[in-house]
Amino acid sequence: FFLSPSDDVASRGGHHNLNGHDKCAVCDVNVSCAAWASYMTNSPTVIVMIGLPARGKTYMSKKLTRYLNWIGVPTKVFNLGVYRREAVRAYKSYDFFRHDNQEAMKIRKQCALVALQDVKAYLTEEGGQIAVFDATNTTRERRDLIQDFVKENSFKVFFVESVCDDPEVIAANILEVKVSSPDYPERHRERVMDDFLKRIECYKVTYQPLDPDNYDKDLSFIKVINVGRRFLVNRVQDYIQSKIVYYLMNIHVHSHSIYLCRHGESNHNVEGRIGGDSELSPRGKQFAHALRSFIEEHQLSDLKVWTSQLRRTIQTAEELRAPYEQWKILNEIDAGVCEEMSYEMIQNTFPEEFALRDQDKYHYRYPGGESYQDLVQRLEPVIMELERQGNVLVVCHQAVMRCLLAYFLDKSAEDLPYMKCPLHTVLKLTPVAYGTPFSYTGGIVTLPCPVTTRSSVPGSTAQATSPGSLLPPPHQL
Repeated sequence: FFLSPSDDVASRGGHHNLNGHDKCAVCDVNVSCAAWASYMTNSPTVIVMIGLPARGKTYMSKKLTRYLNWIGVPTKVFNLGVYRREAVRAYKSYDFFRHDNQEAMKIRKQCALVALQDVKAYLTEEGGQIAVFDATNTTRERRDLIQDFVKENSFKVFFVESVCDDPEVIAANILEVKVSSPDYPERHRERVMDDFLKRIECYKVTYQPLDPDNYDKDLSFIKVINVGRRFLVNRVQDYIQSKIVYYLMNIHVHSHSIYLCRHGESNHNVEGRIGGDSELSPRGKQFAHALRSFIEEHQLSDLKVWTSQLRRTIQTAEELRAPYEQWKILNEIDAGVCEEMSYEMIQNTFPEEFALRDQDKYHYRYPGGESYQDLVQRLEPVIMELERQGNVLVVCHQAVMRCLLAYFLDKSAEDLPYMKCPLHTVLKLTPVAYGTPFSYTGGIVTLPCPVTTRSSVPGSTAQATSPGSLLPPPHQL
């Protein structure tokens, strides 16, 4: 059914003068227009995290934001802890979080209001589509305040509650996450644990979980129970909320590493041709042998190996003497009519296409082929599986590796097509729960090989970026 603006506003009641033309004194927006606009399909969305401390909210917020940006939905995290630390420079103890500490409660509420105004600016003035409000939000009073805010500004809202009662998971999260928190610089681990556990108890006193049967039955939300062992999903409103649910149901917090490398040098690499399905060159075969030594040296016995369905990745994996899976969606970007041509041949044969690609490499689609944007969409199932798996080695191709790295390193669409992914190099990515999403370890470079990356166009703002610039120098084998 269609709910008219006047019906929606009347149903809310509250502190506003609801005559259909008045503005909210707090948010300076037309209330009736805002109420109507929130039913529009493309209204911006505020994702509201809920949960006690040490339940993985910030971890989920950062990963979800990275994923949404990667698939082309402008998203930003607003972490209330950052605002609190700006307002109160020196954290002293858990007493700040006591519900009867009136002065601290005023500061915390004011920080929330400031953060929400920044959310509004991002979604209305800066081109944002989704804002992630990362805070505990453990009381109905705070969640009602947020709901008033989103209705007054014609945003949609989706709640993500993380519930965990497993003491081992909570203790591990405190050790791995909060000990490195900005709240506890250079402090003794045991004192940190004691203070943080008392902070959690302060929140427990007033914690009101989402009530799917009564008070919160009309809200859109997902409840993540014990880091993904169970889920409760309620009233998903639209496509983007279904994507959020799908992603959150696939991630896990267990320690694992992802190894990425391109196939060994192929005959087409030697000849300077793109695409095709050529075999490994002699140097490419030597890299495959070195890759096996690398895996044996690091004792990666539980490693899963994935390849594309093209011969150069399969031949690289065959040398590993380990089971491997072939994925068609890991095939190299389809260059269409330009398959098996050199860049010089493309420039001479299709000069207009060559120039168009240089102008917007991410969105440019080869005639009869694919764009990087298409490739990101194609690779989304791979990302989901990588999030679910343990240790995995992906033997892939240059454009594919760029897309995967852009997800893990949180690179923009503008930077993605210019990331350097050299041949005969292995990158190891290990997820960490706090701060930088991934840590980086040097890979292997076995033999000299041709550079297959074209530099960015002169005058373009995009510059060739390399994950290797973040790494210590790779060692020689």
